Amino acid sequence: PSLDPLLGLIKNPAFTTALVNSLVISIAASCVGVGLAASAGYALSRFAFFGADATLKGIILSQMFPGVVSSIPIYYLLHKASLLDSRSGLILVYATSSVPFCAYALKGWFDTLPQDLIDAARIDGASHLMIFWKIALPLARPALAITFLFAFMGAWSEFILAQTFLSSPDQITLPVLLRSYVGQFDADWRAFAAGSLIVSAPILALFYALQKHLVGGLTAGAVK
Repeated sequence: PSLDPLLGLIKNPAFTTALVNSLVISIAASCVGVGLAASAGYALSRFAFFGADATLKGIILSQMFPGVVSSIPIYYLLHKASLLDSRSGLILVYATSSVPFCAYALKGWFDTLPQDLIDAARIDGASHLMIFWKIALPLARPALAITFLFAFMGAWSEFILAQTFLSSPDQITLPVLLRSYVGQFDADWRAFAAGSLIVSAPILALFYALQKHLVGGLTAGAVK
């Protein structure tokens, strides 16, 4: 009998739709965000160009403000781009929101990559793109796993922006749906607790899947 709320949620079409929306948005936003952050972090680490120091300071400064501060201009931009109340719009918002922290974290890891390794690849005729794709990214798997986990957790559990930018029942995410179980005068705590349990499952599964990379980043060397 104690599993009835859990089974009821799983069979609920609205909950299934919100679960799929959250998975699609979180995975897509994490992949896009980490991809952009990896290229930005490598460029900040390995290239000397005008504005690099200002860019790095701007990344650090952007982390001092919560995401809700930019909700009004983002709402306006999504409205102008016809991406309001859509998964694509929320994916772009979450992806760009995760870039500053992920880029700064990956920049620190790329700083530890031995310059001799890069020089040896350049002598062998490798281009900057080939070095980034064939050498830097494979060696950065532990760092990429950590930043992907961070980006996924941020997108998966985010509520305020999703509540602001999404209104259609077929577009909302799990945090928005769980909030609807708690009203002004009553609350369906059984469904809320069962939904919270389901929401925590992907994070636990992701930790389990990436644990070897997380541990490897602390114990393994980068140069073979």
